[in-house]
Amino acid sequence: MLEKLSQREKKTVKIGAVCAVVILVMVFGTPRLERWRQARRSLDQMEAKLDIIDVEKATQAGLTSIVPAFEMPQGEEKQKFLFRDKFNGQLKKAGINSEPLQIPPVGRSRQPGYKFLRLKCTGKGKFAQVLDLLASLKENPYLVGIEEMRIRCDQKKREEVELELIVSTFVK
Repeated sequence: MLEKLSQREKKTVKIGAVCAVVILVMVFGTPRLERWRQARRSLDQMEAKLDIIDVEKATQAGLTSIVPAFEMPQGEEKQKFLFRDKFNGQLKKAGINSEPLQIPPVGRSRQPGYKFLRLKCTGKGKFAQVLDLLASLKENPYLVGIEEMRIRCDQKKREEVELELIVSTFVK
């Protein structure tokens, strides 16, 4: 069919085909190009925000030191062992003489899929040791919270205190 056309008509068909391709590219390519430009602007804005947030290593180390450690909950038996072991270590490090830890029944939690595991600690020590324990509890990656705390002062020795503490963690 192209053989029957003159040179001028062939040139017109080629130009028409090129124009049709250009029109299709403009119709379908322009919105995509605009989306790409918008994504690029958004990426540039996010990178600018990250540059603002970028802090020095010393400042970052200071910030991470005040954030409590946290480990995801394990199965009940494994979490019970890990939590009890870490908490016992903290009690010994603080110098508090404690009785064996008691484990009250596992309770329900407000978080779906998890239960509460509590440890009850009864011990004796100096008031400064109790404060050291409370300050170091944030280092326990299994601790969720302190449920109950009672401190009783000995009438004869004011520095000696009895501590009752119930701490909790999540278990699967």
